[in-house]
Amino acid sequence: MFCVAPPESEAKMNITKGGLVLFSANSNSSCMELSKKIAERLGVEMGKVQVYQEPDRETRVQIQESVRGKDVFIIQTVSKDVNTTIMELLIMVYACKTSCAKSIIGVVPYFPYSKQCKMRKRGSIVSKLLASMMCKAGLTHLITMDLHQKEIQGFFNIPVDNLRASPFLLQYIQEEIPDYRNAVIVAKSASAKRAQSFAERLRLGIAVIHGEAQDAESDLVDGRHSPPMVRSAAAIHPSLEIPMLIPKEKPPITVVGDVGGRIAIIVDDIIDDVDSFLAAAETLKERGAYKIFVMATHGLLSSDAPLLIEESAIDEVVVTNTIPHEIQKLQCPKIKTVDISMTLSEAIRRIHNGESMSYLFRNIGLDD
Repeated sequence: MFCVAPPESEAKMNITKGGLVLFSANSNSSCMELSKKIAERLGVEMGKVQVYQEPDRETRVQIQESVRGKDVFIIQTVSKDVNTTIMELLIMVYACKTSCAKSIIGVVPYFPYSKQCKMRKRGSIVSKLLASMMCKAGLTHLITMDLHQKEIQGFFNIPVDNLRASPFLLQYIQEEIPDYRNAVIVAKSASAKRAQSFAERLRLGIAVIHGEAQDAESDLVDGRHSPPMVRSAAAIHPSLEIPMLIPKEKPPITVVGDVGGRIAIIVDDIIDDVDSFLAAAETLKERGAYKIFVMATHGLLSSDAPLLIEESAIDEVVVTNTIPHEIQKLQCPKIKTVDISMTLSEAIRRIHNGESMSYLFRNIGLDD
């Protein structure tokens, strides 16, 4: 696993005032690795708690130490059973609230349901619902990383710190790709601003994948695309003619920019269903790219994604450990991990000690 060199303030990392309790809300032991890394960096032990599922699949939480008057940090990494993960977090937050904790801070590196943050036809904004549930349960602060859309912060009525993984990914490029100066940053259309930020910081060129198949947000983002109304005298006033919007036709997938004889680095925030990445990699290979990297903060890698990556033209997929993916790494050696526990532990330390969080947002712009 790739780890970023500690900052100059590393000596202060494990200096925390008393009254801090660190819990992991996961009943799945494979999801507790990040919590253990954070506790080790802070120099504290994990709080004593039992989280388990009853035979009828109800979630039960039993806190086994006093949290009265203390700052409680609940770390929750998302497992494959995302709905159980959410219930574990909500029940533990509420248990701490009813046990008179001073503050309850959720540390949720990957915010679940973040893709469902825009209104679609006859749908709902599920991430808004989840934010309301967290606040109602008793959460007083949220620490997360690289929200799918930064506007999700506005769904909460509590402070939200949206940390960034880009410094770790940029450092990985500089240290682990020897000839990265001969690289070009490739933007999928949904992540053009993120790719532009990477290109500007690394002083590299940028290329854009155009015409890729998209089943997500660009077409049905606001819920106002209803079926066309039947033109009848009863439905439309005779003097009212509403112009119809011309339907979109996506061109064949192509690359805008020169990638011939260069390393192509595709950047995005989430990699889950890999079909679009595989199609982009094939196109880049045809255009002359001799190595292809995919970099993302959150590696969901669902279903048979690892096997598809292993058999594809992609040379390496680099993701952070916001989501556990050890099983996927066994299936596909091309998957590499960047450790971001340092940023999360420093955020916890600063919030507990009442210090400014601006240190963690140095030189970070809106597009990062």
